[in-house]
Parts: sequence; structure tokens; C-alpha cells
Amino acid sequence: MILFSSELELRLENKIKMNKLIIDVVNEKIFLMLITNKNIYNITYNNTKINYEKLTMIIDDFLKTKGLKVDDINKIYINIGPGSFVGIRNSLSVVKAFNIAKKIDYYCYSFEDFKGEKNITYENIPNLCDKFKIKKNLINPIYIS
Repeated sequence: MILFSSELELRLENKIKMNKLIIDVVNEKIFLMLITNKNIYNITYNNTKINYEKLTMIIDDFLKTKGLKVDDINKIYINIGPGSFVGIRNSLSVVKAFNIAKKIDYYCYSFEDFKGEKNITYENIPNLCDKFKIKKNLINPIYIS
């Protein structure tokens, strides 16, 4: 197959763009992190019942501030606890909806999955999920009773 330079550039550009969204609602704050090829952005919101109900809008607004839409996300990483039942349930519902509607793969992790790792940061979650072979599109929440 012979590729012309413009076609090759387009293929490379499409393969290189990787936008990962990390969602963590198990703690006192709703935490969102966007990892692009060039930058890392994050934001926190108060963890309230109203914000749980508006999680989709919060995510959409966060992405818009970076010039992105949900369609631009390639992978989502979501903390499944231990933590708040309501927060985990709502965030999983949102992520599952993105998966069904937009075909975005998601990875459900817990910091407990990464035993033995030192200096775990949100920026490292995608690499840790790969290292610890966290399966995509599998939900196993850990609730605190």
C-alpha cells in the first residue's frame, strides 16, 4: 500500500491523539483529570448530591474549557472505591452511558488494585491500569457500608 504524505499525516494525526479522562468521586471532592498528548488538566468540585446529579454537565463543562467534547475522549478511568455508594453508582452510570452512546472504553480501578506501588498519582493511573492488567469495561464497585 502506498500512502501519500497528506494521507500518512492524517493517519498519524488520528493515531497520535489520545485524550484520557480520569473521574474520582469517592472522596470529599469530585475530581476530574484530562490527560492529552501535550497537557494534563484537572479540576475539583464539591462532592454534593446536586453535583452528583449534574456530573455529566460538570464533565462536559470541564472538557469545553479545554476545547474538547465527550466525542474527543478515547478512554475513561473511574475510581470504584471504596467510597460513597451514591457517588460511585452515579459516576458508573455516567461512564456506562458514555460507553454505550459514544463507544468510549472505560477502566474501573481502585487504589487498592495498585498494592506495592509507591507515589501513586492520578497522572499514572492509565499506566498503572495497564501494568496491573485492569480489564476494560468491567464494573466491580467497592462500597463503604
